[in-house]
Order: sequence, then C-alpha cells, then structure tokens
Amino acid sequence: MKKILLAGALLGASMSASAVAPGGPGCGWGNMVFEGKSGLPVHLLATIVNGTSGNATFGMTSGTNGCSTDGALTYNGSSLLSMNGVLEEVAHDVAMGEGEALTALSVSMGVEAQDREHFNAVLHNNFDSIFTSEDVTAAEVQANINAVLKADEALSKYSV
Repeated sequence: MKKILLAGALLGASMSASAVAPGGPGCGWGNMVFEGKSGLPVHLLATIVNGTSGNATFGMTSGTNGCSTDGALTYNGSSLLSMNGVLEEVAHDVAMGEGEALTALSVSMGVEAQDREHFNAVLHNNFDSIFTSEDVTAAEVQANINAVLKADEALSKYSV
C-alpha cells in the first residue's frame, strides 16, 4: 500500500511540476486560441489542444507557433519532501538506511540505480546533519541533503 501511495505522490508531483512556459510563454495553438483568457478550465483546454495536436512539440523543434527553447526551464512547485507525511517517512527511512520513501526520494532526485545503495548509506550516516531538529522544515531538509551530497565525491553530481 505504501508503494502505491508513494508512486501516486510522485506521479502527482511530477504532473504538477511545470516549466515556466516550456517552449515559451505563448507556445502552441492552444495558447493562441485562448489568448488573454485565464483560469483552470481555459489552461486545461489550451494544454489539451497543444498536447493532442502535437503543435507545441512541433513548434519547439521548428521554432514556430510562438515556441522557443532558448530559455532555461524553472520549477516553482514544492519538493516531494513537503507533501503531507512524506518528510516523516523519509526521516524514518534515512534513520534505517533503507526503505520505500528513501527510494522514492532518490528516484525523484535522479539518483541512478547503481548509486542508490551509496546514497542511502551517506544519508543514513549524516542523519543528524540532515534532520537537525524535530521541527525541521522540508526546505531545510532538502538544503541539508544537497549539502551532504555536494560533500560526497560520488554523489555530488546529484546536488542542486
């Protein structure tokens, strides 16, 4: 059951993750058709138009339809750690040195399969540096994990 919940949380996080205008702020026919409109229904319709016709993808590869790939992608959402209950699950698994939440975290951070055992061990050995107090925030834990990863030669490539 935990696997299903974590998989659902990761899927939900990945679906809600968005770039600031992949392809540009006015990319695709959906944006053209619904230009100037706002609200969830209109955004969903524009996304459906762009996704089902493939015109945004075509526009990004051809430089048409108001699309460009010149800008850097950004993410303004919350990390996996800030989802309800996930931080506690990760803390438990880091303390144990293994577990589903720790695996989900490593996958969400892009840690390759061959590095996950070392990732688990490094986080386990640095538990006190990562979870510095009982009321530590998800943002602090994420920053602490990044600091720990930066300090490890094999895992520094995964730090932000």
